[in-house]
Amino acid sequence: MSVFNSSEIYQFAIKIEENGEKFYRQMATKLPDKKVKELFTFLADEEVQHKATFSAMLSKFEDYEPAESYPGEYFAYLKAYADNLVFGFGKFDADIASIENAESAIQFAIGKELDTIMYFQEMKNLVPESERKRINAIIEEERRHVVKLSEFRRSLNN
Repeated sequence: MSVFNSSEIYQFAIKIEENGEKFYRQMATKLPDKKVKELFTFLADEEVQHKATFSAMLSKFEDYEPAESYPGEYFAYLKAYADNLVFGFGKFDADIASIENAESAIQFAIGKELDTIMYFQEMKNLVPESERKRINAIIEEERRHVVKLSEFRRSLNN
């Protein structure tokens, strides 16, 4: 029997978005460049919207049982993934504190956005079909974040 409650997939998603907002707001405060501040403030605001979407999904939570090799297999996998991605940061605050410039902040952000996309891709297998469209929309927004961050990084190097 799994010790993982399937509603936790939404709670993990909410925590990911909270961490994203925290990172972007701290970088917007910490880094002096006006364009960096604007970019990170925009991204922080988007993470707030994503959190609201997942909170709404959580409030209407429906149990869903994916096809598995053994009971709890997929939930155990996703919990391990989320533990590593979200709670396993362990040194998340230290990582943020160690970032001293826009280049390293953007590189860190791109990595976390890509990790987040992977989590949400996996999460889709655990939610009812009716909710997958909203998760896909968030995945597309996260992809746009990666593109926006990558383009901004290129502009720094030119």
